[in-house]
Amino acid sequence: MALARKSQYDAYKDTEIQTANQGKLIVMLYDGAIRFLRIAQENLNPRTYDVANNNIIKAQDIITELMLSLNMEGGEVAQNLFNLYAYMKKRLLEANMAKDAAIITEVINLIDPLKSAWEEVLRKEGSDKPAARAPQRPEGAGLNIQG
Repeated sequence: MALARKSQYDAYKDTEIQTANQGKLIVMLYDGAIRFLRIAQENLNPRTYDVANNNIIKAQDIITELMLSLNMEGGEVAQNLFNLYAYMKKRLLEANMAKDAAIITEVINLIDPLKSAWEEVLRKEGSDKPAARAPQRPEGAGLNIQG
């Protein structure tokens, strides 16, 4: 029964991701990164470093995905976001090597306002309705933000 529920949940999340507009996808990526970083922090204290390491890497993968999604022809804003994402990835590498929860908190505190800004944009647009679909990637490519 639990397996069937898990499959239904996965199907629901897949549908949600496939029908979300670009802004909603970005918010979902930020949510995923924050969730993985909190899991990593929780696993530094009981010293389950393998779990912390895996979740930091998942957050780094999300940040890489955000970097790749930037339209660098967008000017200064895109370049600033790219630089911020690069800084986050560097800090997460340092956090992972030092097993430092404070650095993880620093990165969460950088992601949170970005997430809030996108949520505000979505609220102002009233864009719970699906927009044009994002380009499809080959099967198996891309990032799994479900955990």
